[in-house]
Amino acid sequence: MPEEYGEPVPGWTPPPWPEPVTLTGRYVTVLPLDSAYYSDLFAATCGPGDDPLWTYRTIERPTSLPTLWMHLAELLDSPTDVTFALVPTEGTAAGRAAGIASYQRIEPTHGQVELGGVLLGRTLQRTRAATEAIHLLMRHAFDELGYRRFEWKCDSLNEPSRRAATRLGFTHEGRFRHHMVVKGRNRDTDWFSVTAAEWPTVRAAHERWLDPANFDADGRQLTALSELTPR
Repeated sequence: MPEEYGEPVPGWTPPPWPEPVTLTGRYVTVLPLDSAYYSDLFAATCGPGDDPLWTYRTIERPTSLPTLWMHLAELLDSPTDVTFALVPTEGTAAGRAAGIASYQRIEPTHGQVELGGVLLGRTLQRTRAATEAIHLLMRHAFDELGYRRFEWKCDSLNEPSRRAATRLGFTHEGRFRHHMVVKGRNRDTDWFSVTAAEWPTVRAAHERWLDPANFDADGRQLTALSELTPR
């Protein structure tokens, strides 16, 4: 076949659909979402000052546990997404669910999966537990399941999410203009990805940053992840 049709992928076999699994790290445990975590998640993400956490989600901040329960139950029952609870093992939120993240747009035929729906409570934001949670989900998709492309998408106005993608080693691929209408407003979407070929270098950067030797006695980083991930 002529080369212009694309580079061959020898021996390609589609990976399996991701199952709800438990992923254990040094600083966090990633667990299948379960209703047992809903009360923790309400406390972590739905306080009076937590409106900014919900700015780029499809619903406004739930003001009652039943409202959050309904939102999370939809995620749990989704036939297309696999959602996890993020439970740090250190810090003020240790042992309690403080965030969620989902595998979305799962396409085993092409070896593609997206990390989406990331919601981090304030006690989890900017912690090594949060970074490790994303790392564990990426490692599971690439190393254990055999996916060849891992995506990250966000509202183009969501600067913290854009910075996080770059810090984690994702490559910005472009902007889909007028991609969605969310809460009655236009959303342009920025696309990022890491490929299987890039993953070993990204994984090594993550592992070097997450090494306990990279933190002082108070848990402060000695070298920033953005200095380790490839540009």
